[in-house]
Amino acid sequence: MPSDSPSPASLDVRGPRFGAALTTVVLAAVLISGSGPLLAVQALVFAIGAAAGVQRSPYAVLFKVAVRPRLSPPTEFESAAPPRFAQSVGLLFAVVGLIGYFAGPQWLGMAATGCALAAAFLNAAFGYCLGCEMYLLLRRTADRTTA
Repeated sequence: MPSDSPSPASLDVRGPRFGAALTTVVLAAVLISGSGPLLAVQALVFAIGAAAGVQRSPYAVLFKVAVRPRLSPPTEFESAAPPRFAQSVGLLFAVVGLIGYFAGPQWLGMAATGCALAAAFLNAAFGYCLGCEMYLLLRRTADRTTA
């Protein structure tokens, strides 16, 4: 969904990829350490991105303050809606992971965290956002059923 000009509801495409890179690191640390509390921190980041908008998530704020000023001006923008939906999907997986880590079974926490990690890595490394693609698929399906 990249375009060449920004609108009020658009994002520099580099921001969500930066957030996905940080998410990848955090989720990898969760899998390595088995830390439910660290997954809870990531779930909070997802919740903020889903509720307040991905532009207001802690990783987006860090990108705006510390990274973006050191980069050239953005040339590609994307709608904020698909990444916001992706944050909701990430939150769902994180909550399932928290249930597994805190209430059991442990494999559920690891599996849910692994799924979220795979999605975050795809976005960080290749710019392919699974949650964004799910959003677009759901929108197309909804458009067809209402048309």
